[in-house]
Amino acid sequence: MKALCKVKSVRFLLIFNCLVWITVNGFGQTMPMAGPYGVHDPVMIKQDSSYYLFCTGQGITCFSTSDLVNWKRLAPVFKTPPLWAVKAVPGYKGHTWAPDICFHNGKYWLLYSVSAFGKNTSCIGLAENITLDLGSKDYKWVDHGKLIQSVPGRDDWNAIDPNMVFDENNHPWVCFGSFWNGIKLVRLKDDLSAIDEPQSWYSLARRPRKSAASDTAAGNGAIEGPFIFKKGAYYYLFVSFDYCCRGINSNYKVMVGRSKSLTGPYIDKSGTPMLEGGGSPVVTGNKRYPGVGHCGVYTFGGNDFIIFHGYDREKNGRPRLLMEELQWDEEGWPIVKSNFR
Repeated sequence: MKALCKVKSVRFLLIFNCLVWITVNGFGQTMPMAGPYGVHDPVMIKQDSSYYLFCTGQGITCFSTSDLVNWKRLAPVFKTPPLWAVKAVPGYKGHTWAPDICFHNGKYWLLYSVSAFGKNTSCIGLAENITLDLGSKDYKWVDHGKLIQSVPGRDDWNAIDPNMVFDENNHPWVCFGSFWNGIKLVRLKDDLSAIDEPQSWYSLARRPRKSAASDTAAGNGAIEGPFIFKKGAYYYLFVSFDYCCRGINSNYKVMVGRSKSLTGPYIDKSGTPMLEGGGSPVVTGNKRYPGVGHCGVYTFGGNDFIIFHGYDREKNGRPRLLMEELQWDEEGWPIVKSNFR
């Protein structure tokens, strides 16, 4: 996503308590930056002087901050589970997964996932709001219901982990997927109301899937959490490999490939197509955070950042928001130089 405004950044380095401080948009922050606990599958957007974070949780968990250091937990997006989702996914009681947020045509659009763990009985829903400021009289989430649905035995993909992306002509697409046959991309109507007709579907990435006896089982092709970020001439497809949700036994990691076309093919640094299991590492675990993943990538104040969650060994594996400055090597590949704490 692009920052809502461009301002000149003044950068300086100050050694303080063995941390590096960087000034972005006029405020100081520690880099690497660790945020609140209880954050899983984070996405972020800026409105005016505030940053808003959305993540997996009951009704979709939300936070806000003005400095990326001090966070305030907000009311969830949904006070009660959407009725359509309760009917579509047996057992769903409001715990809503892996949202994505974007600003388009004067409104904020929120994609979200409802699913049954380990099954592709899943849907992607869509809601809109004029503002993210809870103090505004215009603040109100309007749910538009189901956008995409996967059905066991019919579909070899899983309709969760959505990411909204716009092509060079500002046409909207949704990238999504988890396990099964990998990451998919489909074009939406320009008003975001439904899948565009005639339908345009693409497969972007997958991993070898050896253990599934049928399309009703996820198998062991562990890939999910796609996020597409445009930088220069390339679209970069970030995904998460391996396993989340196991506390300190998680081995999640962020991988990437790129393409000059939104629809692919996406290739990693070694030349391996992501449709053949390729992917180059961007963020991998360390001693404190053995599993890190499900990222979002943003430009704030002229600097690129990657946010993700990590399982903190010092807190018995609780998930936590982590944020790093994303840099680029001479060949245009994303790199994270610091070792997040």
